[in-house]
Amino acid sequence: MQAGITWNEFMLTDARRLPRDTEIEADICIIGAGAAGITLAREFVGQPFKVCLVESGGLDFDDETQSLYEGDLVGLPGTPLDASRLRFFGGSTNHWAGVCRPLDADVFEPRSWIPYSGWPITRAELDPYYERAHGVVQIGPYDYDPETWNDALPDFFKLPLIDGRLEPAVFQMSPPTRFGEVYREELVTAPNVETCLYGNVVDIETNDTASSVSRVRVACLEANEFWVKAKVFILATGGIENPRLLLLANKVQTAGLGNAHDAVGRFYMNHPRLDAAWIMLNEPSSPALRPISSVGEIVTRLKVSERTAAAEGIARFAAWIYPAEASGKRPQSEGYKSLRWVLRLIRNGQLSTEILTHLRHVAADLDDVVTDVIAKYSDQPLISIEPEYEQVPNPDSRVLLGADRDALGQNRVQVDWRFTALDKFSLRRSLEIVGEEVGRTGVGRLKIDDWVMNDDLSSFPGEDRWHPAGTTRMSDNPKTGVVDKHCRVHGIENLYVAGGSVFPTIGFANPTLTIVAMTLRLGDHLKTAMA
Repeated sequence: MQAGITWNEFMLTDARRLPRDTEIEADICIIGAGAAGITLAREFVGQPFKVCLVESGGLDFDDETQSLYEGDLVGLPGTPLDASRLRFFGGSTNHWAGVCRPLDADVFEPRSWIPYSGWPITRAELDPYYERAHGVVQIGPYDYDPETWNDALPDFFKLPLIDGRLEPAVFQMSPPTRFGEVYREELVTAPNVETCLYGNVVDIETNDTASSVSRVRVACLEANEFWVKAKVFILATGGIENPRLLLLANKVQTAGLGNAHDAVGRFYMNHPRLDAAWIMLNEPSSPALRPISSVGEIVTRLKVSERTAAAEGIARFAAWIYPAEASGKRPQSEGYKSLRWVLRLIRNGQLSTEILTHLRHVAADLDDVVTDVIAKYSDQPLISIEPEYEQVPNPDSRVLLGADRDALGQNRVQVDWRFTALDKFSLRRSLEIVGEEVGRTGVGRLKIDDWVMNDDLSSFPGEDRWHPAGTTRMSDNPKTGVVDKHCRVHGIENLYVAGGSVFPTIGFANPTLTIVAMTLRLGDHLKTAMA
């Protein structure tokens, strides 16, 4: 093995040009340069630590590196794994929309009706880091009270149905901040931070008892390999790659690092993307004349209140709402489609038994037929509801290693995304609550899509929101989690995990702001621990 590199030789390295078996020595090695990795590296700029930041890609997208993200979806349908994530400097912040909101306080608490709920930290403990995270993602004051933003709330949220059970959920909009562009110069010019591009960690080397990590082996697609030796290592590669790296590191612990209780990769959560219901307002009104969940300084979603969710025993629910015409998603019931077929057959003089079949469909679905006819021939506005709600923790929903190999010889992942009966009940009951309030206040009526009322969990017609979480979850108990409250892997003294994979529960809010806040907290912990 060649001697270690002199630290100040370079601050931005193309790892493909390193001599084979080079060993880089550092105090801290951060694996992954996305929202978590870059945030953490920035926390150490100017600190008395040598930091090596290892990134799989370069400064720009390339197909060959991106192909390392390919894998199989073996559970519910989702976005292809190489489309939902980006593998170059800045990670998936290179395509995030910038939607920001902290998790609500109850999401951190144990909820008796949700198995495995509860974080080992409280929302109050994270509040100072959420406030700091606002500066990182370049948004305004740490204030999500609808009263503060009242003048910016769409008219829909001033209808009488927004009263107790239903509330506006305010989200602030980042520009969005592209971490790889905004913070590149700061990291490249930092004398104590070494950024290695095109380096893929393929093994985590430990001592004989796997109680401490000594170094990581890093490979380039061009076949050269090198090592990074450090005192502390942090995995910051996302909700799917973090567990993959732990599972692949199986030379000493055959089940993978941190996996003594088979928890690594389990509890995979995401936010579903789907259409689920429609509101027909009783009268033409301004709430349907312009986008409702509009994008500006803030966006607003409709949510079921914390108190109502607790009383009903359901997971947290929020939904995007749009005028159906503007969204291009005006629905048509099966009965209405049959009515159109009947009219078409009559116009064409095609009188046959087929008409009787369609007429039966019309009769069986008469209420929805009337709704659709009114919607088509009147000016009554129709509003689509697109939920983005909390999936509950489920140990059978998981990330696994598959048999297929990538270009580096590493097992690709399989994602087995699953819902529970509580997931389906929470969606259905939340929409029923919306319908009850719409009707009670005389605002209109709600139609819930048929699939929501079907108990068959396999009938899910959507995909995911690109928010993988939970796969190295935080817990005081190593039997139900992978990392402790400081994000350190149980049983390994110097291996930490950053990112959404440590979330014990996911709430309904987009995860990036919480990822940044949790990473800032981890940075403070490490600065104290290494002082």
